[in-house]
Amino acid sequence: MSVAATRACAHPRRHRGFTLIEMLVAVLVLSIGLLGLAGLQATGIRNNHSAYMRTQATFLAIDILDRMRANRDAAIGGDYDQALTDGLRSSTAKLADADVNAWLSELAQKLPSGDGSIARNGSIFTVTVQWNDKRNDQDLLSFSTNTEI
Repeated sequence: MSVAATRACAHPRRHRGFTLIEMLVAVLVLSIGLLGLAGLQATGIRNNHSAYMRTQATFLAIDILDRMRANRDAAIGGDYDQALTDGLRSSTAKLADADVNAWLSELAQKLPSGDGSIARNGSIFTVTVQWNDKRNDQDLLSFSTNTEI
């Protein structure tokens, strides 16, 4: 008998490859890794949505500032002044009233619980946009910008 045949007879039940326990451990490690990736994906989507809301707030603040620059005399005269809780204006006879109503409607449409205010101090204006960001575990967020018209 050769040496190879002797070794084969000495260990007839010798296992080759993975055992069942090794496979279960590998599946467990892979599952934990995939759960971690799913968590990262969910966090990324939530943060991306929050960034989208901030971008919308920035664009809407710039929008009303552009409208005010186009109607500078009315803006400096106080026609665009708006508090957060004032809501839509009843009259749209003036261009400023129509601009503010259109702006507030866009805020409500594009941002959850979106609202805005315009404060004037001489020719310096502060535009504040406020919205609800519950997806990011924060109730109210706001964006504020100052400019001179």
